[in-house]
This record gives sequence, structure tokens and C-alpha cells, in this order.
Amino acid sequence: MVAILGYSPQQITEAVQDMYTAVAEMPDGHFHFPVGREAFRFLGYSARDTDALPAAIADSFAGVGNPFTAQAVCPGDTVLDVGAGAGNDSLIAAARVGADGRVIALDLTAAMTRKLKQHAASQYGNVEVIQASAEQLPLADESIDSITSNGALNLVPDKRKAIREMFRVLRPGGQLQLADVVINRPVNVNCDSDPRLWVECVVGATVEDKLLAMLGDAGFEDIHIVRRLDYFAHSPSQQTREIAQGFGAHSVELTAKRADHAPGWLHQWLRRGHPRRWLADLHRRGFLGVAALMLALISCYGSLAAVAILAALGAGITLSPGLWAGTIAVFTLLATLLIATGFRRHRSVGPAFLASIGMALVLYALFIDYGVIIEFIGFVFLAGAAGRDLYLRRREEAGRLGLKSRAYI
Repeated sequence: MVAILGYSPQQITEAVQDMYTAVAEMPDGHFHFPVGREAFRFLGYSARDTDALPAAIADSFAGVGNPFTAQAVCPGDTVLDVGAGAGNDSLIAAARVGADGRVIALDLTAAMTRKLKQHAASQYGNVEVIQASAEQLPLADESIDSITSNGALNLVPDKRKAIREMFRVLRPGGQLQLADVVINRPVNVNCDSDPRLWVECVVGATVEDKLLAMLGDAGFEDIHIVRRLDYFAHSPSQQTREIAQGFGAHSVELTAKRADHAPGWLHQWLRRGHPRRWLADLHRRGFLGVAALMLALISCYGSLAAVAILAALGAGITLSPGLWAGTIAVFTLLATLLIATGFRRHRSVGPAFLASIGMALVLYALFIDYGVIIEFIGFVFLAGAAGRDLYLRRREEAGRLGLKSRAYI
């Protein structure tokens, strides 16, 4: 992994605030993401929604999608805009809920909330502006009819907590409309706590399936992706476009409904511990080869140790040599194949070559001429191959993120 200086969540928050303070105060500056009315156009906002916005507010728009495609905001609703920024979506929501509705525009950045109060709040009597964190919403339980959020969740360090807070303040049956950045492959190198990279939007993003799962874990149901879009194709920064392409970063617009009750701890544990989820996570992070190797080692030495212990306790249990050897061979072959797939990431044949030598030695010991030393050396080669594969995968990711000069551990 990349060894960098450790940053606290507070430092990440400060970096995000610095970035969006600049968007609020100097919207004509150079940013790695599109800003203003140009962003409105390619994200598909209707002119009916945006033409009436105050110019100063529209200039500081920095959304990543159009959450209103989900149509979750209805007349008369009490709406919470999480990560409201300069308040563009809040003002659009205010027009949609009408005089009988209410909009709470919540953002962490003081410059953004100050700008909204200065340029728009006095013109919209149904808009209330609050400076607060998405991880700790200063609102009563079940007090909100619908929530809208645009590009905020990927900037939040504790996403599960933020999602639980959204669930808490929504009334049963309340609607969530969300636009945010997601990725196809996770960032594994130890740079997700680097503020410089966090504000690039990619490092802090979640794998799409994991985001949907977190919503379900919190108690949201009827989760539906309305639209996916290549948001980063419009970035003025070539580096950001390359990083986004490398990790499959894109935007999604989705809707979800709050269930009547939050799921119990056992239900949440069963959801989060489902084999499909952790196998998918192991695959994305490149650990399936390591997992298969561990199963091979357990099948080999763990089985022998278990039989020896049971025999010492007086239990007459013996191993079937054919079944035992076959199980070890299957996991050894699987580990070799999974390690070899790392070539698609780092383009190095070294791990596959080492794994092949290790596999050959283990299979020779199992089926031709058994020798403990040969078998052990085979597993050492496989372990070295797995370690080298992980190292090269992380180095490739670090290179994409501009961390080539960092040291690896």
C-alpha cells in the first residue's frame, strides 16, 4: 500500500470546505469539475427550473447529476437538501413544493450557506438554510417528507452514518432522490484519506453495488437507478478524466423509499455478511487469489492438524487420501488462476510465473512423489506470487492517482 501522511476526518472535511468555499466565492476559477450553467445543460436540467435562479447562485452550481429526474419532491412536502451547496436544487425544490411546502437547505461549507442566505433566502420564504454535517443532521426523527442530494455523499467520510441519518429524519414512506458519484472498482491504495485526492470526487466515491447495499442496510426499499451518466467526461482536467476512467467513475441518479421501520441488528448483520457481498468485495480488491491460497493451506495443514487433535482425543477419524489431495489441488489451481488474472491490471507475468511454479511443486508432491519440503516450497512460491500480485495491483492504482513517487509497504 502507499505510505502517506495520515489525515483525520476533520482534515478531510476542511479540505472539502476549502474547495467548495472557492466554488462559492470564485465560481469563475479553475476546478476539476464543471461549474455553473454549463453543468446544468449537460446534466439535463430543464430551462423552466434553472432560468429563474439568481445568477450568483447558478454560477456556483457544482452538482454531479439531476436528482429531480426521480420526481420525488411533491407539492406541500417538507424537503431536506443534503449538501445543498449554493442552494440551486433547494430553490428548484422550493418552487416545486409551493407555498404550502418547506425546504431545508443544509450544507457544511459556511461560504455556501452564507451565499444562499445573501442572494436567495429572502426571495424564497419557504427556504431555511442550515450549516451542518450530513453525518449528524440537526433535525427531529421522521420530520421530513422527501430528501434530495446532489454530489454530497461521495465527499462524506462516514457514508453509512449519513445514510442512517437520512433514514432517521425521513417519515415512513418518505422519498429519497439522490445523484452521486460511484465507481466500478474500489480505490485500494492508502490514499482515501488524502484530502487532495478526496476532493477529486473519485477517491471518496463508493462502488455502485455497495452504495445500493448500504441504502438497503439502512432500511430503504424500492431502490431504483433512474439514470447513469459519464459525468467526468465533461471535466476540464485531463488528470481527473484519466483517474475517473481508470476506476470506472460515473454518476447515478436514483430514488428510494423509507421503510416503516429500520431493520434489526440481526437482519443487518445477515445482509452485510452475505457471501455474495464479501466475495464480490474480495474480487474487486484483488484478494480472491489470497483467499483461495488460504483455503488450500487450510485444506492441507488444517485438515492434518484437526485429524491429529481428534486422534489424540480418542476419535478414530481418518482422511481419504484421494479426497484430501483433490481438495488441495482444486484450491491450488484456483489460486494460481486468480493470481494470473492480475495481469489485466499490472501487465506483469511475474506473479503468474511464480504461481505456476508453486502449483507444479504442490501437485507433484500430492500426486507423483510426496515430499513435505517440496510441498512447503510450492506454497511459499504461491504466497510470494500472491504478495507480488497485490503489490503490483496497488502500484498500478497509485500510478493512476499520481502517487508514483510514494513508498510502498
